[in-house]
Amino acid sequence: MNPTDYKHIDNWNNRGCLVGCDYSGVVEELGSGYSKPWKVGDRICGFAHGGNELNHEDGAFAVSIVVKADIAIRLPDSMSHEEGCTLPVAVITCGQALFMDTELPRPLPDGVMASTGRYILIYGGSSATGSIAIQFAKLVGLVPITICSARNFEFVSSLGAVAAFDYNNPEACVAHIQEFMDSRGGIEYVFDTISTAKSAEICGKLIETGGVWAYTLLGTDIPREDVKKIYPLAYLSTGERIKKGDHVDFAASRANFDFVQEWALLVESLLQKSLLRPHPSYIEHGLEKVLDGLELMRGGKVSGKKLVYML
Repeated sequence: MNPTDYKHIDNWNNRGCLVGCDYSGVVEELGSGYSKPWKVGDRICGFAHGGNELNHEDGAFAVSIVVKADIAIRLPDSMSHEEGCTLPVAVITCGQALFMDTELPRPLPDGVMASTGRYILIYGGSSATGSIAIQFAKLVGLVPITICSARNFEFVSSLGAVAAFDYNNPEACVAHIQEFMDSRGGIEYVFDTISTAKSAEICGKLIETGGVWAYTLLGTDIPREDVKKIYPLAYLSTGERIKKGDHVDFAASRANFDFVQEWALLVESLLQKSLLRPHPSYIEHGLEKVLDGLELMRGGKVSGKKLVYML
């Protein structure tokens, strides 16, 4: 479950739309018009466009769903479905944010690049997307530091973050990071996986001139014209038009579809070689439990784990 799921219900509640974006399951039936060599019985995970007002059958919160074959990800035998369904939104968003439109090299399919000594700040490192971002940063030789709750410092350190800072006091957080970076150069990349006014304010004070700021919520901004701004949107990975009420309307993006199609193959290799670790999960069973999870997310009561519901 992702924050976007309850936001679709609360803000764009189109009657009849299936909700939910992350899925993991077994291929039951094959369609046409795709290129990946899937067969019935394959174990996969992937992204579904939940809450799609232009196609109500899209979405993940159902026992059987229809999915885009070319952007699905094959699960290794060593990975459970519970682990697999924590990945899709996170890995796609990280790919778009860090590698689609930047000069960073993509990860190697079978190893870790040597450290470049270049720093990346990941705001929300203990979130599902943030934890994956830390790992991708390490894979390409970046040095990740992160902002998250103090109770998750040990977790983000285990992923490869060299330093973690508490967001609860914004001024102190900025000061501590500036002190830490004083002898280490500037922060070239900032990935704000939370994207609130508070997180944007902190990030805007830390990124160096000419750097890259990626954010995950439309409407978030920093008052900086001297940095490159990237808005990754996993919904564009489907290659279809995105429409949300009267205020959000994106044309279909072949570039995003093609990128994610290639990215899914790379992610498969990383998972097969255990170079990418799934986010911790809290597992419940039954479709009725999904409503409880939505309430937990609305109340901001989910931290360091991803809610997973087995149907």
